[in-house]
Amino acid sequence: MRAYRPVKHRGKWCVEYYDDLGIRHRPTTGTDDRALADQIIPRIIAALERPAGRVWTVAEIWDRCRADKEAQGQVTATNMKFHWVALESFFGNKSPDAITIQDCRTYGAQRLEQGKSIGTVVAELKHLRLALGWARKHSMIQATPFVEVPSSPEPRDRYLTRSEFERLYDCAIMPHIQLSLELLIATGARVDAILGLTWSRVDLERRKIHLADPFTSRRMKGRASIMIQDDLLPVLVTAHQNRTCEFVIERGGDRLKSIRRGIDSAAKRAGLEGVSPHVIRHTAAVWMAEDNVPMEEIAQYLGHRDVNTTRKVYARFSPEHLAKAGRSLSWRTRAEREI
Repeated sequence: MRAYRPVKHRGKWCVEYYDDLGIRHRPTTGTDDRALADQIIPRIIAALERPAGRVWTVAEIWDRCRADKEAQGQVTATNMKFHWVALESFFGNKSPDAITIQDCRTYGAQRLEQGKSIGTVVAELKHLRLALGWARKHSMIQATPFVEVPSSPEPRDRYLTRSEFERLYDCAIMPHIQLSLELLIATGARVDAILGLTWSRVDLERRKIHLADPFTSRRMKGRASIMIQDDLLPVLVTAHQNRTCEFVIERGGDRLKSIRRGIDSAAKRAGLEGVSPHVIRHTAAVWMAEDNVPMEEIAQYLGHRDVNTTRKVYARFSPEHLAKAGRSLSWRTRAEREI
C-alpha cells in the first residue's frame, strides 16, 4: 500500500501520495475544514487502493454517491432517491463508458412518451451527470462520459402577490411550515439552505443569519449573510426559545428533509396553484425588484455569483427597467424642447 498523508494545497485539504514512477498526486477533499477532511480522506484512499480493472455499474456509483451526499446532510440525496426510480431500469446495469448520447436521447424520448415534462427529464439527467462526475472525482472511473441534457424549459413566471402570500401563510397550520415560509420570504434563500440552517448560524444579538454551511465540502451555490428584519426577529426569538434540536426547521426534535407537502397543503387550502419553495424564493426577488432595489443588491441577497443572472430574470420587474429607453422615444416631448 502506498504512503498517504493529508496536506493542504491551494487552501484545501488533499491526500498526497507518489505513484510507481515517483510522480506526486494530491486528490482534493474539496474542503478546508480538517475535521470534515478526515472523514473524506479514507474514502479517497479506499478508491485509490481499489484493484485495477474494477468496472463499476451506474447503480453502484449512484448508491455510493447518494450515501456520500446523505452523510453530508445534502438535500441532493433525497432528490437522487426519487430520480433513481426512473433512471435505474435504463442506466442501472450500464458501465459509465457504455453511456452514449443516443442513450440519453432515447431515455428522454421514453420519459416524454410516459407523460413526464421536459423539466423532469432535465432534472433526472442532470443528477445522472452529477453522480458520474462524483465517481470521476473519487477515482472510480477514468473519465466522465458525456451526458446530453435537453435544454431547460423556460422558467415558469409564477410569483405571489403580497395578499397571496398572506393567504398562504394563514393557511399553513403547522408551526414549522409557518416558520419556513417566514424564512423563505425574508431571506430569499434556497430551500436546502433553510432546511440545513442551524441555530449556531443565527445570531439573534447581531441580527444576522449566515446561510453558508461551514461544514459541507461541496462547492455551494452562493450563500449570503442576511440581516434579520424587525418583523422576523420576534418570530426567531420565539422559535429559539422553543427549540428541541440544533436545526431551525424541525418537528418533534428531528430535522426535516422536505417541506414540500406542507406547502402544497397550505396552498390547496388557500386556493393557490403552482406554489413551491422555489416560487417563494422567486417571489422575494420579484418584490425587491418591484421596489426598485438595485440588481447588484438583489444578486447578493440571492447569493448569485453573476449579477447578469439576476438581471436576466428580474430586471423586467423593476419600475425603471427600460424606462430611459422608452423616454427617448417620446417624440412629442422632444419636439416641444426643439421649438
